[in-house]
Amino acid sequence: MAKKKSASSETSLVIVESPTKARTLSKFLGPGFTIEASIGHIRDLPESAKDVPKEYKQADWRHLGVNVHDNFRPIYVIPRQKAKQVRKLQQVLKKAKDLYLATDEDREGEAISWHLCEVLQPKVPVRRLVFHEITKEAVQEALEHPRQIDEALVRAQEARRIVDRLYGYEVSPLLWRKIGPRLSAGRVQSVAIRLIVERERQRMAFVPASYWDLLGVFAKATGETLQAALVSVQGRRIPTSRDFDPATGQLKDPSLFLLDESAANALCERLRQGEAVVRSVEEKPYLSRPYPPFTTSTLQQEANRKFGFTARRTMQAAQNLYESGHITYMRTDSTSLASVAVEAARQEVVGLFGPEYLAPEVRVYATKVKNAQEAHEAIRPAGHPFEHPDTLRGELGPDEEKLYELIWRRTLACQMADARGRTVAVTIELDDALFEVTGRIIDFPGYLRAYIEDPDDPQEANGNEKRLPSVSVGEKLQVESLEAKVHTTQPPPRYSEATLTRELEKRGIGRPSTYAAIIDTILARDYVFKRGSALVPTWTAFAVVQLLEQHLPELVDYDFTAEMEDELDAISRGELEHLDYLREFYFGKEHPGLKPQLEQKAAQINAREVGRIYIGQAPGPDNGPIYVRVGRYGPFLEHGNRRASLPEKMAPDELTAAAALKLLEQSQNGGQLLGVCPQTGKPVYLKTGRFGPYVQRGADDEENPQKASLLRGMKPEEVTLDLALQVLSLPRELGKHPETGEPVVVQSGRYGPFVKCGDQTRSLPEPLSPLTITLQEALDLLAQPKASRQRRSQASKEPLRVFEASPVTGKPVLLLVGRYGPYVTDGQTNASLPRGLPPEEVTLEQALELLARRASQPRRSRFSRKRASGRSQGTE
Repeated sequence: MAKKKSASSETSLVIVESPTKARTLSKFLGPGFTIEASIGHIRDLPESAKDVPKEYKQADWRHLGVNVHDNFRPIYVIPRQKAKQVRKLQQVLKKAKDLYLATDEDREGEAISWHLCEVLQPKVPVRRLVFHEITKEAVQEALEHPRQIDEALVRAQEARRIVDRLYGYEVSPLLWRKIGPRLSAGRVQSVAIRLIVERERQRMAFVPASYWDLLGVFAKATGETLQAALVSVQGRRIPTSRDFDPATGQLKDPSLFLLDESAANALCERLRQGEAVVRSVEEKPYLSRPYPPFTTSTLQQEANRKFGFTARRTMQAAQNLYESGHITYMRTDSTSLASVAVEAARQEVVGLFGPEYLAPEVRVYATKVKNAQEAHEAIRPAGHPFEHPDTLRGELGPDEEKLYELIWRRTLACQMADARGRTVAVTIELDDALFEVTGRIIDFPGYLRAYIEDPDDPQEANGNEKRLPSVSVGEKLQVESLEAKVHTTQPPPRYSEATLTRELEKRGIGRPSTYAAIIDTILARDYVFKRGSALVPTWTAFAVVQLLEQHLPELVDYDFTAEMEDELDAISRGELEHLDYLREFYFGKEHPGLKPQLEQKAAQINAREVGRIYIGQAPGPDNGPIYVRVGRYGPFLEHGNRRASLPEKMAPDELTAAAALKLLEQSQNGGQLLGVCPQTGKPVYLKTGRFGPYVQRGADDEENPQKASLLRGMKPEEVTLDLALQVLSLPRELGKHPETGEPVVVQSGRYGPFVKCGDQTRSLPEPLSPLTITLQEALDLLAQPKASRQRRSQASKEPLRVFEASPVTGKPVLLLVGRYGPYVTDGQTNASLPRGLPPEEVTLEQALELLARRASQPRRSRFSRKRASGRSQGTE
């Protein structure tokens, strides 16, 4: 890297958002430019009332940071961690002859440039540079045609920021008072939670149904076989899953031929004696056209499907690729391509695949999003000709390599020829039953040659075609086998990050560039948790959605939220005055505004009612409604006067009335009685608490009954009295150390089972179990070097990530792993990563934000921390 030149009166100052972007830009600008980074926004609304300047401390709007009585004037403050960087920019600007603001071309980038002007107050000419790719040609074009800051875009961003602040800071306190602490509400966030909760409600209401059909294998005289499924008997169609009502589990059309197990087996036996004949062969041509190039939303969805990337991980990799000059700007709703990009893609197609794979005419894709204002072009490889993915191997990180190749392939494919082929449907008659099988033959793969994950896989390259043996009408086939198959209808799938993103975009809710942050927030706030890739709502999410639906329905109405998006877009186009919009939103005009609605509803909302979710009705003499109640210390079951804890990660659709009654009975009876301990005569129970299943020796009314969590991998249904007593025997002494005479003890701890002798400890590796480990195995383990300590020491010395220097301390920001998980540090302040944020997805901006929040919190003594911890944890 070239040595940075000092600023002088002969240089122009260029300010961008990030150091990475600054380094890439320096490759194309000569010695007459000094490039500095603002490191994101240099100022923002105050986080809380304590950050508000002194002159506003007594104002009734101080908690908002927005003077709602004075044209919604925002109060901007420079965060402490940004002060040093601002001073640096001020000093460099004093020596510059002019100022170029080269922040991103969307609303956020425009707002950063505006704030820089407001804070730095430049006395030199100011120009705005806009480019959607960091290439020499694009940068030169921007220098030749600079513009001024777009005030309409700035006002649109400011209006969004103020609306989101008013929504969040006014509605969130209502949730704290009525449901529980640490909850948050948001204009798009709350609607996203409602979508997830509504899908879970559908799953809870779903009634499964089972149905049977037959699967046959039929052989030609040549020995070739084809597998076909039963579709009708005696002219009556066999039902499929879509023929059942999800609310009742019953057939929608009773005329369909529904088979049970005995009927399916009987039919199977009868048809085995028949003779199979090909009744029809239908062949139809089909055409498949390529997808448009990527937008922010479709890139997030595809990266999630193909690589399992979260939205945050995708956007971080895309940001790195953009700032390194490899792709165009990654926050865009547009599917259009510049003419030079179209030409580059078409030349690449001819060179790599041949002219027959090129679309006869240039493909033009119309943007379907209502207001694709975020950028003027789709996401594509930067420059022309495009860089081939192979030339970047080793230069990019693994995530960036995958994402670049995906973008490159999609861009090429969008200018390629259609895939052409034939679908073949064969109907086989067997006595009074019909069987069908369909296949697909690809005659010309077209764009499928490019847009696949593994181009070396011939099956993938041919689009997963399924070829059938050639048969003719009237041809006799031998019945090789017939098998009865059972099927069960499935509830609608939960949202994944990809499907939630697609649904929000389809409804016109929010902006794709914000979806990653929204998903991060709902995970961090425990509104949802992940089970695989599925987003599962918590009972807290149910309570929040229930409160908003019943008392503030407009705030989570899908159409209303989409209309808000349209109106905010109209502000960016200069079609709507932002102050008129803010007044109507907050104070109301034709309809009640946010403020009067909250004032009216606050006293009406019954906290007990909104925090109660109906599960079902208990049968028998003890009938009555069963509820989940969301309390300050978590959710619990309620049936009359009975109460029971809920397992922490139990999905709502798993809590049926029967499952709820079982938990209530276990709680009332002291859990499931496994037997009596032969040594003590005390009862032994299997119980379920908030943090999962555990065993207990002794009744609840005894003083300090012994409890022990099940070991990792144990299933409650497999726990016997003997196994429970073994778990309760921990810690247990295995014997004496032959050299020191000290006892060797095995026990289970917070981080798993381990052995201990004196001050020496060793974790138990797989497959050793604390229940079966012998003294000799423990001695062998203790004789080995303490690998766990070495790993911890190595982890503390070798950071997972090294970021740019902190503007506060001047030291690199490090991502480390500590005893309690991953955290970031700037040499002075440590901040743990929030739950739901994987270490590999942390950005410099996020790290600085976490450090700033941690630094702004008052330091507490160890004693006060223990007291706070004790207050927050409650009891079993």
